[in-house]
Amino acid sequence: MITASDIFTISSQKQFEKIALKVFRLQHENNKVYRDFCDFLNVNPQQVKSLEQIPFLPIQFFKSHDVVSNNDPAQVTFTSSGTTGMITSRHLVTDVTLYEESYRKGFSEFYGNIEDYVVLALLPSYLEREASSLIYMVEDLIKLSNQPESGFYLHNHEELTQKLLELEERGQNVILIGVTYALLDLIEKHQFNLQNTIIMETGGMKGKRKEMIREELHEILCKGFGVSAIHSEYGMTELLAQAYSLGEGVFECPSWMHILVRDPEDALTYVKDGKTGGINVIDLANINSCSFIATQDLGKKNPNNSFEVLGRFDNSDIRGCNLMVL
Repeated sequence: MITASDIFTISSQKQFEKIALKVFRLQHENNKVYRDFCDFLNVNPQQVKSLEQIPFLPIQFFKSHDVVSNNDPAQVTFTSSGTTGMITSRHLVTDVTLYEESYRKGFSEFYGNIEDYVVLALLPSYLEREASSLIYMVEDLIKLSNQPESGFYLHNHEELTQKLLELEERGQNVILIGVTYALLDLIEKHQFNLQNTIIMETGGMKGKRKEMIREELHEILCKGFGVSAIHSEYGMTELLAQAYSLGEGVFECPSWMHILVRDPEDALTYVKDGKTGGINVIDLANINSCSFIATQDLGKKNPNNSFEVLGRFDNSDIRGCNLMVL
C-alpha cells in the first residue's frame, strides 16, 4: 500500500527510487494496459531494479485506451485539446484529491503561499472547451488565493490591462497565467512595465500563430510586459504533476516527479546529460493511472536534474502545455 503521504513527503533521490519501483510493480499488477505493454517488451517486473529499467508507456495510449490502475469510478475525466477531427487523450482520474495535492504542493514549493498573489488567467482556448486539467488547476488556485480580484479573462483585453495597471500601482504581487498566443495578443495592444507581476506562459499557439523558438518568444514577452524573465509551466493532460521554470526555459520538478531523456533512435536506452532526446516523465502522483510516461517532447536534462524542452517529434500532434516547435 502506497499512500499520498508516501508520495508527497519524498525528500531524497534514494527515497524517490524506492517508491517509484514499488509504484511500478503495483501498476504492473493492476493496470492491464501497462502490463500488456510490459509483456510486449518481455519485461519481468522482478528483474527491474532501477528507474532506467522501468518501461515507459507511450503517451499515445491515452488516446486509445483507458489507462487506470484500479477499478474505482472516475471522479473526473480530463481531455487534451486538439483541432477538429483530432483524436484527443482521456485521463480518467479516480481520486482527484491526488491532483489537487500535487499542484497545490508544487505551486507552494516554487512560489510560496498562494494567498500572497492575485491570480489572473488568460486562457481563452482552454476556457472555450470542457474537461481541461489546466483550467481545473487554475480555477482552484484562484479560489485559494482568497483575492477578490483573482479571476479568468477570455477576450476582454482592455479590462485585463486596466486590472494589471491598477494592481501594479498598488504594489500587489500578481501571477498572470496565460496561453502563449493570448499573451502576445495582449502586448500587441498595450506595452507594460510590470515590477510586481510574474508572467507564466503555459505554451501553445493553438494554431493561432506561427510557432517560434523559446528564446525569441520570451524576448518578445519580456519586452512587452517589462519583466526580466518569463516563467513557464510544464504539465499535460496525462499527468498530475507539473514542473516549473522561473526563467530561461529551465524547468525543475517537485520531489515526486522525475525526468529521464531517452535516445530518439532507441526508446529503451538513455542519453547523457546535455544531449537531446525524448522526455520520459515519472509522476508518482499518477499512481492510479500510469506513473511512467514516454512523451512526444524533445528535451535535454542538466546535471542538477533540471531540464529544458526543445520541441516535439515531427510526427506527433501539436497540442497540450508548453509544446513549442523548433
